[in-house]
Amino acid sequence: MNPTNFYVLLSDQGLIRASGEDTAQFLHNLLTNDINHLAPESARHAALCTAKGRMIASFLIWREGPDYLLQLSADILPGIIKKLSMYVLRSKVKLTDISAERTLIGVAGLQAAAEIGDLSPMSTTPFAGGTAVRLDHRRFILAVPAAGTTAVQSRLSAQGELAVWHLEEIRHGMPRIVAATQEAFVPQMVNFATAAVGGVSFQKGCYPGQEIVARTHYLGKVKRHMVRVKHDAAFAPGTDVFTPEVGDQHCGAVVLTAPEPAGGFESLVVVQFSGTEPGEVHLGALAGPTAEILTLPYAIE
Repeated sequence: MNPTNFYVLLSDQGLIRASGEDTAQFLHNLLTNDINHLAPESARHAALCTAKGRMIASFLIWREGPDYLLQLSADILPGIIKKLSMYVLRSKVKLTDISAERTLIGVAGLQAAAEIGDLSPMSTTPFAGGTAVRLDHRRFILAVPAAGTTAVQSRLSAQGELAVWHLEEIRHGMPRIVAATQEAFVPQMVNFATAAVGGVSFQKGCYPGQEIVARTHYLGKVKRHMVRVKHDAAFAPGTDVFTPEVGDQHCGAVVLTAPEPAGGFESLVVVQFSGTEPGEVHLGALAGPTAEILTLPYAIE
């Protein structure tokens, strides 16, 4: 065990297995990223959008043998698997909710690679009968058989609270769509197309909402983007965000939020570009609490 690391049982996230000989093309035709060229030992972010380019799910996707595993927020999984199933038609694809069969574990810390393996970011390796996915320099996802969860836990550092993992997501600037934020954002609003997230390919063919997403990219018409903020009171994902410039008309929403160990909260929020001056971002109402803007670990493109 390494005391500088911690692990968290990701009980608020679920897993879909997509199998069958047409799976890669099926997912490629529906999602924002290139799935046809997803290498066997690689992982990738992708989104499912409406015809208007609004995100209804964000995924972390990797391969296990011939199958593809899609990790997403558990509260939207039943609806998303039903939505994806509508497109199967005659394709040789089977979609299965395997959340009960696999335990998802987040491992974080500067020495996490010493416990899991020194992989490149967004790459995978077999782990305890499942898969380990390295997200970045300090975060891993483990998807292991549920029956072996206790054995895996015994190999890891101290267990942390789920909120601590959410804080890691926020500090890395990684958005995740939950039920309260479905259809709230096009990918660019949550920085999903930045190199750091890499959730959109502009070289692939059509998918639902592709015309809107591409037009937004090439015409540079994104007026809102995602920033990291600190605030005193708790606000749930989906809470409206306001700035004085737009008055009573909200100009964004909270994406993710988590408490800070020292007090207060941090959140990822979508806000209008012109409203990101100090003291101008308010949560819940125009007269609501002011959010202090913090830095993200990447540039907003």
